[in-house]
Amino acid sequence: MNLSESIKSLNYFKLHTAEAIQKIIENHQPLILTENGDAKVIVQNIKDYEQFQESIVMLKILALSNKNLQEGKYNQLKESFSSVRNRIQDYNNEKL
Repeated sequence: MNLSESIKSLNYFKLHTAEAIQKIIENHQPLILTENGDAKVIVQNIKDYEQFQESIVMLKILALSNKNLQEGKYNQLKESFSSVRNRIQDYNNEKL
């Protein structure tokens, strides 16, 4: 990502909104908007934003899993599947 091309003033964005949005969508690069030379906001394609959020969630899950593994907070595979089977069976019995 070439940040120098992704930084524009808020005034530029106001004058070239449609063009800027089209570039954001086509290039999958966010646009950093500045006011008085200070970065103030990022404009990003919604699909790219959603993908980024999903990636963050996955990284958090991996970090938590790694922490649990290091602390010995895990079950053996057989125990896990047995627990899931029991929960499914309990759920099915409750429905009856």
